[in-house]
Amino acid sequence: MKPITREWLIFAKKDLASCEKMRGDDFLTNIVSFHAQQAVEKSFKAIIEEFEIGFIRTHDLIKLYETVKNHLKFDIDLEMVKILNELYISARYPGEFGLLPDGEPGIENAELFYEFARDTFDKVKDMLEQRVEK
Repeated sequence: MKPITREWLIFAKKDLASCEKMRGDDFLTNIVSFHAQQAVEKSFKAIIEEFEIGFIRTHDLIKLYETVKNHLKFDIDLEMVKILNELYISARYPGEFGLLPDGEPGIENAELFYEFARDTFDKVKDMLEQRVEK
């Protein structure tokens, strides 16, 4: 695995560690959601680096997914990707409409976002490590 790929995975893991420390805190659900989005984004960017697809300067998970989808060796919940994509800006800054139709994510939603990000990270990491072994 390329050193830059490993760096993206380390940074994604740091976002997941942030989620883990804040899980269960109703006051921080938007921050957990933001770090979940970031973990998925950085996992996708690790794939981009490893396969030399180019550098894409975006936080848009849909664009990143479209870039990496042909390299994925696993299925991904595209609806969850879309939801996290929408949360990116809203999780960082106050907005008129809130994060979700019902406002900020509750603990249950934040937990779902974290689990999705953790699962995506684990699958990307495994996929890239298996690629190296071959």
